[in-house]
Amino acid sequence: MDVRIEDSWKRELATEFEKPYFAKLTDFVRSEYATTTIYPPARLIFNAFDHCPFDKVKVVILGQDPYHGVGQANGLCFSVNKGVKMPPSLVNIFKEIEADTGKPIPADGDLTRWSDQGVLLLNATLTVRAGNAGSHQRQGWEEFTDAAIRTLAEKRKNLVFILWGSYAQRKGEFIDRNNHLVLSSPHPSPLSAYAGFFGNHHFTLANDYLTKNGKEPIDW
Repeated sequence: MDVRIEDSWKRELATEFEKPYFAKLTDFVRSEYATTTIYPPARLIFNAFDHCPFDKVKVVILGQDPYHGVGQANGLCFSVNKGVKMPPSLVNIFKEIEADTGKPIPADGDLTRWSDQGVLLLNATLTVRAGNAGSHQRQGWEEFTDAAIRTLAEKRKNLVFILWGSYAQRKGEFIDRNNHLVLSSPHPSPLSAYAGFFGNHHFTLANDYLTKNGKEPIDW
């Protein structure tokens, strides 16, 4: 199957595109886009991969679903387009960055600037129905994104995997902690941020590890 995705990822995930589950997933997603409002826009489904080639990945942040409100989702987990009000979890992420690194909260929540530095902002599910969180779960996306994470974990060394919340932590259970830095904490959601997300220092810990392993730190 010819999938429009960045070339290095197309090579690394070529076997996934030929599996029966991916054909079923593709049929489902096409049908959904044809019959109802789906986020993100179809051209941005693989945006996380397109901005962050396989060999350029330095940090992986795992989310769950794309945002399901109008104009929010841009194919990068936790990110929203410029001009869109920042969701509470993203506000809390920026609050922790400010406390951790001293960098002030930015004017917009578009995290493309992170992706272009090597941060793979990967949701477990890459599409969602408008106003219906979780509506595209268990259709095959999770198997596909597991394969992407596994390929990184097995073929690359000294990456940082950032797992916020129990869902992301379960999804990253198989990552070899001897080869990579795995940072876990509660989710930045207002429901859990004060239970250990705030004060986790993940942004400085990630950069310290990257620097120690001869990589450029991320300008958060």
